[in-house]
Amino acid sequence: MDIKDKVILITGAARGLGAAMARALASRGARLALVDVDASALEAMVAECSKAGADARGYSANVAQEEDVVKLFDDVTGDFGALDAVVNNAGILRDGLLIKAKDGEITGKMSLAQWQSVIDVNLTGVFLCGREAAERMIKLGSKGVIINISSISRAGNMGQTNYSAAKAGVAAMAVVWAKELARYGIRANAIAPGFVNTEMVASMKPEALDKMKAMIPLRRMAEPEEIAHTVVYLIENDYVSGRVIEVDGALRL
Repeated sequence: MDIKDKVILITGAARGLGAAMARALASRGARLALVDVDASALEAMVAECSKAGADARGYSANVAQEEDVVKLFDDVTGDFGALDAVVNNAGILRDGLLIKAKDGEITGKMSLAQWQSVIDVNLTGVFLCGREAAERMIKLGSKGVIINISSISRAGNMGQTNYSAAKAGVAAMAVVWAKELARYGIRANAIAPGFVNTEMVASMKPEALDKMKAMIPLRRMAEPEEIAHTVVYLIENDYVSGRVIEVDGALRL
């Protein structure tokens, strides 16, 4: 798929990986539907992409809410008249151990709220956006692509029962969708990044960052632009479908 003039929707587009994806696609002439719950940060990203020459518009939506997602895809297809690619990037963290104990006494456990909030956004949100994207692409006759952002944590990462479960789920959904939607000319893939140098990671203590980098065979974290480059590849290569691309510097959890 030639990215120029294609309508591409990105969730969680206001910062971090989503912002890097928006910049990369804007530089290639995409028409962008940028989605986030942070209205002010989203406005700034839309302005940046527009300044770069892209037709970019912002949409405020909570991907965990079905009504919001249905309206979002109605609005985007109404505004642009097309939908060619969707990147399901929005996600949150609510880390914690399943159970904490000391001397046989339970001192804490992951709350249902911690579990449910991550599942709602990171898993259910991807399901809803994938479903609505597929419906609009079929109706519009678009041979599009859906990309889910998974994580290396899909293999299971300590302190991330909720996040690991969700990221394993979105990787599996991409494979299922690739099989189900191929008859309509729609592809689906996932990207599983390792540790990425985003604003959230940069705020960690230096000693924690050093320990993190020492685990990675390439001895550095990925830059957001490197994940964005993978998004570009998956959009452009029309024969890649049903795959989970790991971008992790050879790290395996």
